[in-house]
Amino acid sequence: MQHSDDIYARAAARKGGEHELEQLLAPIRDTTDLRTVSDADVLAEMTACVFRAGFVWRVITAKWSGFQSAFHDFDVTRCAMLSDEEIEELAGNTDIVRHGTKIASVRANALFILDIRAEHGSFGAFMADWPDSDFVGLWLYLKKHGSRLGGQTGRYCLRFLGYDTPLLSRDVVAALIGAGVVDKEPTSKRDLTAMQDAFNTWREQSDRSAREISRLLALSVG
Repeated sequence: MQHSDDIYARAAARKGGEHELEQLLAPIRDTTDLRTVSDADVLAEMTACVFRAGFVWRVITAKWSGFQSAFHDFDVTRCAMLSDEEIEELAGNTDIVRHGTKIASVRANALFILDIRAEHGSFGAFMADWPDSDFVGLWLYLKKHGSRLGGQTGRYCLRFLGYDTPLLSRDVVAALIGAGVVDKEPTSKRDLTAMQDAFNTWREQSDRSAREISRLLALSVG
């Protein structure tokens, strides 16, 4: 497996030097205090990511005020109490994207957040307490216990909420393959473990966050 210094050097060479590379890395260095993230913000981000999946993102952005109104500003308790009749009514609401199963996922994810709140105090605290060395475990937890939060949807959600996680773009996957970590996009338990181990090693070598390493990998090939 390649050393993090080799990945950095290759990215710097592709982007015109270390100064230029550091300018590209700077915007992703700020970290969010996850404990300050409200459960309403978590449900809002889950909803946005679920509806963006397989859809044109700008349409969701344009309709976002309609989503906020339809889902009571993402009040978690209220959304958890949505009745089947209310969900059916929302499926005809032209102020939002009328996708029945995605609309139903808002209620399911509100219930998921309430379960987390009961055990951890808030979803933000739950994310803050999750080990940095096991972001894959958190991906799989969201996939298992959340609604429509598997794959890139869950990863984008965590990243947008401020959790330190990589995104598996095509360039990142290509770089992982080039680094000898995997031979295809990691989806199996073996490959996900190999990727997690690689990121943990690179973090120790470079003292960089997972999101910075993810960006470096992408910049080293793209």
